[in-house]
Amino acid sequence: MMGNRKDICIGILFLFSLAGRAETYSIQTENRSMPFEGWGVSLCWWANMCGRWEDRQVEELIDWLVSPEGLNYRIFRYNIGGGDDPQNRNCEPHHMGRGKGLRAEMEGFQDGPGEPYHWERDEAQRRIMLMIKRKRPDAIFEAFSNSAPWWMTESGCVGGNTPATADNLRPDMYEAFAHYLVDVCRHYKDEYGIEFRTLEPFNEPVTDYWYANGSQEGCHFSAEEQVKLIKILYPILQQSGLKTVISASDETNVEQAIRTLRVYHNAAVLPLIGQWNTHTYSGSLEAKEELHQLTKKLGIKLWQSETGSGGRGIHGNLMMAQRLIDDIRILRPAAWLDWQYVEERNDQWSLVSTDRTWHTYKRHHNYCVRQHFSRFIREGYSFVESGSPHALAALSPDGNKMVIVALNTSDKAKSHEINVPGLSKIRGFRTSENEDLASVRDFTYDKKRQKLSFQLPPLSIVTFVAKADLKTR
Repeated sequence: MMGNRKDICIGILFLFSLAGRAETYSIQTENRSMPFEGWGVSLCWWANMCGRWEDRQVEELIDWLVSPEGLNYRIFRYNIGGGDDPQNRNCEPHHMGRGKGLRAEMEGFQDGPGEPYHWERDEAQRRIMLMIKRKRPDAIFEAFSNSAPWWMTESGCVGGNTPATADNLRPDMYEAFAHYLVDVCRHYKDEYGIEFRTLEPFNEPVTDYWYANGSQEGCHFSAEEQVKLIKILYPILQQSGLKTVISASDETNVEQAIRTLRVYHNAAVLPLIGQWNTHTYSGSLEAKEELHQLTKKLGIKLWQSETGSGGRGIHGNLMMAQRLIDDIRILRPAAWLDWQYVEERNDQWSLVSTDRTWHTYKRHHNYCVRQHFSRFIREGYSFVESGSPHALAALSPDGNKMVIVALNTSDKAKSHEINVPGLSKIRGFRTSENEDLASVRDFTYDKKRQKLSFQLPPLSIVTFVAKADLKTR
C-alpha cells in the first residue's frame, strides 16, 4: 500500500469534501427483531427449465444459490402445477409461450376426477428441489399453487377465466382441489422426505392478471372465496398427518394484502392460517408499516414471499436493493424471497442470466447486489434500527458480529458517518458499475468517537462485517 495512514486519512477527508455533507445516522441495538428465517426464491419456473440441463450445470447453479459463500439462500417455493388440457379443447396450444415461455407450461399430476396421479411428471423442478435438499439440509420449502388443474376450472384453461376478474375454480371442485394440494404434499413427504412447512393455495388471487389463453397459470379468487377454500382445506390438511400448515394469501401488493387479511380476520379463519404471505411488487411505506402492525397485533407470522423489478443496468439492481431495505426496515418480515433466480438474457428480474438454447449462463451485478445482504446477514440474525432509509444493520445471534449494508442509488458520490459503538476487525465489500463484491479499505473507524466513516461512489452498495462488543438480549 502506497503512502502512510495519515496520507490515506487526508485523502478520504478530501473525498468527503467533494461529496458534500455526509449522511449521519446512528445504529440502535437495543430493540432487535425476531431471528430472521432467511432469504429465498421461488422455483417457478426457472427450475422447470434448468432442471433439464446437464448435471455439472445444475450442480453449479445450485452451489451458487445455496452455498454460504454464494447467495446463501435457504427458503424455496415449489410450484404445484395445475396443467392444461393436453387436447386444448378450451385454449390455444402453448399459449404460455407467448409470454413467459414454454418453461411456464407446468404439467398437472392428475388428468380428471378420480384419475390416478402421474408422479413421474414435473421431473425437472423436482430434480432441482432434491438437489437443493441434498446440498442444503436446513432448507425450508413451501408449496404453492398458481391454478387448479384445467378440469377443475370454470374456463377449462389454467390461464384464468373470462373475464379476468371472475373466479375460476368451480364451486363443486373446492374439495377436489384441496385434496389435490394435500396429496401432492403428502407424496413429497412419503417419497422424498420433503415435508413442506407451509402450503399456499393462492397466487395473487385478487387481480385481473389471469385470463384464458394467458401467459402463465393463474386463478382469480375473491377474498370471500379464499375464505371458503381455507375452511375446506384446513380439515383435510389436518387429517393428512403432515405438519404442514396453510399460508395465505400471496396478494400482489401490500395494500391488497391488508384488505384480504381484514376479510380473513372478520371471517374468523385466521386461527386456521399459520403464516401470512405478501408480495411487494408495489406498496407504500405507510402500507408496509400498517401490515407489519396488523400482523403483529393478530399474532401471525409475516413473509415477503415474492418480489422483483425491471429497470436498467446497475441502477435497476440497486433500486431493487432499496425495495429490499424498505421491506426489511418497515414491513419487517420473517423471511424475504425473490421471484426469479434464472432468466433468459435478463439482468433485472433474475440473478443469473441464461441463453435457453445453448444452456450458457452467468452471474451478473444483481447476483452480487443480493449477496451484500444474503451472504452476510444469515439465518438467525436479528435486524436493528439502522437510523437511515438507505441502510440495514443486523446482529448475529450471540451479538458478537454486526453487519451493515449501505446503498447509494444516485449518480453522485455520497459520504456516510455512522455512530455505532464497539466495532473492531472491520471488513468492507462493495459492488458498483465496475466492482462485484470487491474488498475495500477506504473507510475509517474512530474508536474514541465510535464513528464509521466512508464514501459510497455513484451507484454502489457496500457491506461492512465487524466484530461487535455487544451482548445478547
